[in-house]
Amino acid sequence: MDRAAYEALCRELLDHDRRYYVDNAPTVSDQDYDRLFARLKDFEAAHPADLLSWSPTQRVGHTPTSTFPKLVRDVPMLSLDNTYDEAELTAFHERVKKGLAGEEPAYVVEPKIDGISMELKYVEGKFRLGATRGDGTIGEDVTQNLRTIRALPLVLSEPVTVDVRGEVYMERAGFEKINAERVAAGEEPWKNPRNSTGGSLKLMDPREAARRPMKLLTYEVVGDGPAKTHFQLLEWMKHLGLPVSTDITRVESLPALIEAVNGWASRRLSLPFAIDGVVIKVDRIAQRRELGATSRAPRWAIAFKFPAEQAVTRLQWVEVNVGRTGAITPLGHFDPVELGGTTVKRASFFNWNQIRRLDVAVGDKVLIEKAGEIIPYVITVVERGADRQPIAEPTECPSCATRLEREEGQVALYCPNRFGCPVQRARSIGFFCARDAMNIENLGPSTVYQLCETGLVKDVADLYDLTVEQLVELERMGEKSAENVVQAIANSKKTATLSRLLIGLGMPGIGEVWARAVAEHYRELASLMKATPEEIKAALLALHGFGEERAQKVSAFFAEPRNRVVIEKLQARGVSPSEPRIERIGPLAGLRLCVTGTLTRPRSEIQATIEAAGGTFEKSVKKGTHYLVAGADVGATKLKDAQKKGTRVIDEPTFERLARGEDIGNG
Repeated sequence: MDRAAYEALCRELLDHDRRYYVDNAPTVSDQDYDRLFARLKDFEAAHPADLLSWSPTQRVGHTPTSTFPKLVRDVPMLSLDNTYDEAELTAFHERVKKGLAGEEPAYVVEPKIDGISMELKYVEGKFRLGATRGDGTIGEDVTQNLRTIRALPLVLSEPVTVDVRGEVYMERAGFEKINAERVAAGEEPWKNPRNSTGGSLKLMDPREAARRPMKLLTYEVVGDGPAKTHFQLLEWMKHLGLPVSTDITRVESLPALIEAVNGWASRRLSLPFAIDGVVIKVDRIAQRRELGATSRAPRWAIAFKFPAEQAVTRLQWVEVNVGRTGAITPLGHFDPVELGGTTVKRASFFNWNQIRRLDVAVGDKVLIEKAGEIIPYVITVVERGADRQPIAEPTECPSCATRLEREEGQVALYCPNRFGCPVQRARSIGFFCARDAMNIENLGPSTVYQLCETGLVKDVADLYDLTVEQLVELERMGEKSAENVVQAIANSKKTATLSRLLIGLGMPGIGEVWARAVAEHYRELASLMKATPEEIKAALLALHGFGEERAQKVSAFFAEPRNRVVIEKLQARGVSPSEPRIERIGPLAGLRLCVTGTLTRPRSEIQATIEAAGGTFEKSVKKGTHYLVAGADVGATKLKDAQKKGTRVIDEPTFERLARGEDIGNG
């Protein structure tokens, strides 16, 4: 395969991504796609100098970012004025007509996705960068995380330079899956998809962002574009391969506008994602220019907001839940009530402070609302029950009767009996078996609870002693199922990495990103176990962004004798995984570069170029930094550091040649 065939293969795979993730109309099987993708990876591994920054393999970078650079945009992202009823909608229409000297406008009606607004920049058809709305003028560069969204085209169908705006969001199914995983891990669930999306976009590690089910819809071109109407621009955007909503209506009169808006009141529940209203825009671009904007909002557009889905119901009782980490959370059980197209029976109060704040008691009638049309939560008490029963904050764990504690400055109650609490133990073992941890299939919660209750499993290491003969004695466990469980446990020894083992061990405050950071530093479980707690803490503090509190928790975990006993038992049973090294490919593979001064491109773009070419971007000159890319107006500090540490200083044109794989000599 030559370079032309390689580029054609990249485009073919990106086209398949669009058909699958945007059009929902794939034209190849998963097996055929994987075969093409493997062929692409093989070529890039053999020809690193030919690597294209927009290759499908480059969606997920391997280097966590330490900051999100600020970007100043020339055309601010304005807010929208809101309207809530027909009278206000009519008043908006009259204002538009007045601004157009009585001319009747046509409108485009679009769903208002409850997500995170984003601006995307394409240069000659290639995705260059993306930034959050921020305050409208200044946003944050989240390009690395945006690249992980499969619906975002890395290459457009035409080599145009254009800025587009859109919304990043999560569909209900993906959001509910994430929340189920958080609850299983003993963490508080996200309140709504928007919060979850915002948090995902601000993850420091794009590999973790890639695991979040984020989607994208675009809705606007910055500037005029090659069309006279907004509706035509949307068609052009679809032609370019940008994801655009299929639920867009064009209307030419006020009655038709009102009918279109009212039609969304019930239809919105059929969408796979949450919307909180619709956006109404004047269609003709020339009329938009004539209408202009205020300092905060365009005069040619408005948002029609739907009222929140609310209902009144009675609180029956409050269940005290024990999480994997020992967190004690209150779960309210209510009289069944219809809300947003579903029957609601339960809602989390999240913590006991909320119960005190609401002054809610069993028997009270409460107003509940669906946040982002997903999770119901209690807004207020509307009627106090005649025989209301106050809800006392628990003092003992319902699982093991241990006295509960609250860390200083924290709102959550905890059961400190981490090793002896039956529910914590069962949930910790279940968490160890989860797909993102040791990935032991066929061990569901009911089976894990049976293993704990029968005494067959007291800690995660005991899983590796289980036999088929022991498992067939459990309820609803046949011989074939028992054989599958034993085989899955054995397979986990071969497939697990050190980071996945660390995730499964459930260290407080350590999720996937930080577990990987620990694993990439130590590489071998044996090396980690040989280090003293003091050495562990010092090593982790040296890792960028790890922080004092997190480093202390990891070192304390390995200082705890009972934790060490379990890990030693795992090692004795052949569970001692290593962390594979991530092979960087590209002209800058193995090189560490720092940037200073004013360059012709934003700092974030230079960073993206370095990482796309396989290099490591560093915020400051350190021992081992290979190059300092210096622009105009360079400060003296970094130049002195470079001289002191033997770092070569190069200008921007030399850097560009280096990034293309050209020889820049030893000067």
